[in-house]
Amino acid sequence: MFADTLQTTKKPRTAWKQCGRQKSQGNPPLSTHQKDRLEKIEQIIAKLVETAAKGKPIVVEGRKDAEALEQLGIKGTVFSVKTAGKSFLEATAEIEASGADEVILLLDFDRRGKEGMKRLQQDLERGKIKVNVRFWLELKGLVGHEVQCIESLPSYLATAQQKTG
Repeated sequence: MFADTLQTTKKPRTAWKQCGRQKSQGNPPLSTHQKDRLEKIEQIIAKLVETAAKGKPIVVEGRKDAEALEQLGIKGTVFSVKTAGKSFLEATAEIEASGADEVILLLDFDRRGKEGMKRLQQDLERGKIKVNVRFWLELKGLVGHEVQCIESLPSYLATAQQKTG
């Protein structure tokens, strides 16, 4: 009898799939927490704009990531490590040849981006170049679950800003 009760109250596994937000529901307005998070992201971007304008080069994975930085208003020297089939060694040599004493690493937030961050950080520090990962860590903490690629940041921010009205 007890087993019968369990079977009738047990929910099918497919019920979990139905919990997600449906596309037809539109975009609900942002909560206070989401607005605070958006504000923090915008502050990080503003600080990145300022830092890049002072001459600190930024290292990204590819051309689309570099274009995304431009869309966000971030101007300055940008190195793409995966452009034209470059190896990490070639990218490191290019950065060292630029004469930069410090760079900002801003690779993607996915597994490959994390691996690239570690490798580039080690290679650059071995070449006596200071590596700034603060922006990456802060952005990853705020958007890492929703945004995997730097190239997606502009559209993510545009959508979030649109929700705030």
